[in-house]
Amino acid sequence: MAKFVVTAVGDDRSGLVAALASAVADAGGNWLESRMGRLAGKFAGIVLVDALDASSLQAALGKLGADGVLEVALTSADAPEPTAAGGEPLRVFVLGNDRPGIVKEVSGALASLGVTIEQLDTLTRNAPMGDGLLFEADADVRLPSGVTPDAVRVAIEALAHDIVVDLDADEE
Repeated sequence: MAKFVVTAVGDDRSGLVAALASAVADAGGNWLESRMGRLAGKFAGIVLVDALDASSLQAALGKLGADGVLEVALTSADAPEPTAAGGEPLRVFVLGNDRPGIVKEVSGALASLGVTIEQLDTLTRNAPMGDGLLFEADADVRLPSGVTPDAVRVAIEALAHDIVVDLDADEE
């Protein structure tokens, strides 16, 4: 069996996950893991699939695109997974006034410390009292040896006076 990452995007409507799951199953694939969500009226998902035959899987997924159901891409995932980053896992919550470039700034602050982002969820929401938009980020990260949670807090909080950082050490 070979592993593949399937990415799918389309106009959100009922039955998209069922259509994607059917295409995988019809090609003899096994759905291993996924992340899916709705953004701006679009459905987007990534799925890790185990399959015997890439061409059968590609044909089944390609039919979804041809039928206008989902735009789908297939990428081989047979390369060995990198070893887990050293150091401790950490959950990072960030809240601040939204502005262009804030994701670049926050991710850059983490990268400057050698922190690996394992998962990142972001959103914006109206600020209380109608004072613009708030930016929120929720990230699972892994700290390299020698980097402390306090160093992460300091690096992110240095970006602006209105950014609040909350840290939670994950238990593995």
